[in-house]
Amino acid sequence: MWNGGTNVRTTDAAGKSGTGELRTDLEPLTTRFAALGTPEQARWMSGTLGSDRAPGPSTYWIDAVITLPESKIDELRSAYGPESAGKAPDVVDGLRAVLPSGSFLTSDRLDQAFTADKWFAKAYLVPDDRALVLVATGT
Repeated sequence: MWNGGTNVRTTDAAGKSGTGELRTDLEPLTTRFAALGTPEQARWMSGTLGSDRAPGPSTYWIDAVITLPESKIDELRSAYGPESAGKAPDVVDGLRAVLPSGSFLTSDRLDQAFTADKWFAKAYLVPDDRALVLVATGT
């Protein structure tokens, strides 16, 4: 939905706003989230939380669906012991169609692996699809 006729796209997920651009470049993700290693591909969107009209520093968000090598999926699963989340991650509308269809596995330890440098992430593994879904916020 468009926000009052402005050129800022908003979503229903936690007041996220952004351009609506579906990105595939990897460097912004690997720079922020070193635990990704070397992803094969990614589809992601980003923007700010809240209104651009509010004063003060911005909080940014990134929602991403990332394909990792099977060895990286196995490494993350073994190291962080994620279990079924029981539901799909809450990503922006523009990414819902590309969410994997398997079981989403998560754990506090997996989240911590992708939380660094003022970025806080909720991470979900879908081993059968070699996918990692990140829902992250940062400053």
